[in-house]
Amino acid sequence: MSMDNTSKSRPYDDGKGEKQTHVRETEALSVEECDALALARLGKKPILKACRTLKVAEHCTTNADTMKATVFFHVHTRLHLYDPDYLGSRADVSFFIRMSGLQTYCAEMLLSLFTFGLTKAPTSGGQYHWAAMLAPSFCKKIVSYLTGWLVICGWQAILAGSAYLGGNMIIALAQLNYPAYSPALWQGTLVYWCVMAVAILVNTHASKILPKIESFVLILNIAGFFAVLIPLVSLSKQKVSTHDVFTVFENGGGWPTTKVSVLVGLLGTVFATYGTDCAVHMAEEIHGANIVIPWCMLTTTLLNGILGFAMVIVVLFVTVDIDAVLASPTGILGFPFMQVFYDATGTVRGASAMICIIIIMDICAAIAFLATSSRIVFAFGRDRGLPFWRTMSKVQADSAIPLYAIIVMALVSCTIGLINIGSSIAFNAVISVGVSSLYASYILTESLLLYHRCIPGSIRHRTQMANTTWHANELVWGPFHVPGVWGILLNALAVGYGVVVFVFSLFPTVVHPDLAHMNWSCLMTGSIMVFAVGYYYAYAKKVYTGPVVEVSPY
Repeated sequence: MSMDNTSKSRPYDDGKGEKQTHVRETEALSVEECDALALARLGKKPILKACRTLKVAEHCTTNADTMKATVFFHVHTRLHLYDPDYLGSRADVSFFIRMSGLQTYCAEMLLSLFTFGLTKAPTSGGQYHWAAMLAPSFCKKIVSYLTGWLVICGWQAILAGSAYLGGNMIIALAQLNYPAYSPALWQGTLVYWCVMAVAILVNTHASKILPKIESFVLILNIAGFFAVLIPLVSLSKQKVSTHDVFTVFENGGGWPTTKVSVLVGLLGTVFATYGTDCAVHMAEEIHGANIVIPWCMLTTTLLNGILGFAMVIVVLFVTVDIDAVLASPTGILGFPFMQVFYDATGTVRGASAMICIIIIMDICAAIAFLATSSRIVFAFGRDRGLPFWRTMSKVQADSAIPLYAIIVMALVSCTIGLINIGSSIAFNAVISVGVSSLYASYILTESLLLYHRCIPGSIRHRTQMANTTWHANELVWGPFHVPGVWGILLNALAVGYGVVVFVFSLFPTVVHPDLAHMNWSCLMTGSIMVFAVGYYYAYAKKVYTGPVVEVSPY
C-alpha cells in the first residue's frame, strides 16, 4: 500500500485562490501537493496548511493521549468495578479484563480500520463528512447533520472529563500528602479551570511546538509505564494469589448473571480507550494522512492495549484489600489507585512521584483533546452546520489555527465545570454523553460503509478512476483497506461491537438505581438529538447542504 504520487494534467489550487502550473501525468508530486490533491477531491482547500507539522511519531503520541493516559484509567476503572456506587457490577476484574478488555482492544483496532476505512477522505470533519458521502441521497443531509452534533458533543464530553480528572487528581494528591486537608467541590473546579487554561495556552500560543510536546508525551507514556510498574512489583510486600485474581467472580450490581454484569462494566474499558477518531480530525494538518492516520491509530491502540493490560494485571496482584482501598481518603475522592501506590511503596513521596507522572499525562491529553475538538467545530462550521458558523470557521492568518473554535470549546468546558460546584453527580451526568454519542457516530458511519461494501462497485478503486474526471466526495478506496469478504466480515464485527457498547453505555450502574446512581447518558444523548433535529428544521436546513465544495476536484 503506497500513496499515488502522480496526477493528471490539471491545475493545482494552493488554497489561496491561485492556480498553479499544470502537472504532467508522469511528474511526481510533492507531499504537500498530494495532500492538497486529496483535500481537493473532497472539495476542500488546505486552509490549515501552514501548521502542517505533525509527523508520524508525533501523531502516534496524540493518539497515546487519546487513550487518556492508559495507565491511570485502567487502574482507576478496574478498581471501581468492585464498587457498586461507581460502575455497579462487582464482576470479577481479571475475567473482565481477559474477556471484554481484550475484546475492546481488538474491536478498537477494527474501529480504527473500518470506521475510517474510506481513507481517501482525510478530512477534519470525520464521521459527519463520511456520512454525507455514504448515506442515500434522500437522507444524507439530515444524517450528516445529526452525526456532526453527536461527534461534537461526544468530544466536548471527552475534553471536559479529561480536565475534570486532571484537576481532581491534583486535589486528591494534595489530600494524600496532607491528611488533614478536606477538599471542597469548588476547589476541584478551580483546578479544573487551571488545566483548561494550560490547554488553551498551548493550543493558541504554543501550537508550533505542539509536535514536540506530543513527542515528549510519547516518551513519558512508555517510560512512565515502567516507572510505575517496576515499583509496584518490587516494593509491594503482599500480593493476591493467582487463584483469587483469575477465578473469583462477584456481581454486586444485582444483575441476573455475571455475563450481564460484565457487559454493564464494559463501560470502564471503553472509557479508557474510546476517542479513536482523534487522529482523523487532525487529518488536514498531517502529511500523507491517507496512510499515516490508519497506521497511527492501529499502532497506538496496540501499544496502549499492551501497556494497559500489563498494568491492570499488576494492580490486581498488589491490591490486597479492595474495600480498604475504596474506603481510603483518596478512594472516596474517586482515585483509589493513589492508595494502591501508597500501599505498595510505603512512602508518600514515592507514591506522589508515580501519581505526578499520571497527572502530567492527563493534562497533556486535555491539550490534545482541545486541539481535536476544535478542529471538529472548525470543520462543521466551515460546512455551515453550527450557529455562528462564519465565526467558527475562521482561521488565524498568522498561525493557521482555528482560534475561535478553540475558544468556544474551552469556554463550554469551563462552563460545564461550574456544575461541579453544585453537584458532582450532575457534572458526571452531563459528561456521560461521551461514550454513547461517539459510538453512535461510529455505528452510523460503519453501517453505511458496510452497506456500500455489500454492493459490488459501489466504492471504486483508484485504478478505475484513471482518465476520468473526479467529482467532489467521490467514493473511492484509499491505499489502506481490507477488500473482499474479509473486509465485510471485519466491518460487520466492528458494527456489532459498536452496537453492544452503545446499548450498555445507556444502562444504569445497578438494577434498581437511585438518583445518584442513574445513568443519564440516555437522556443526554436524546436531548442532543432533539436539539439537533429542532435546530435543523428551524434554521440549519436553509444553510446546511452537507460538506461545502470549496474547490473543484482535479
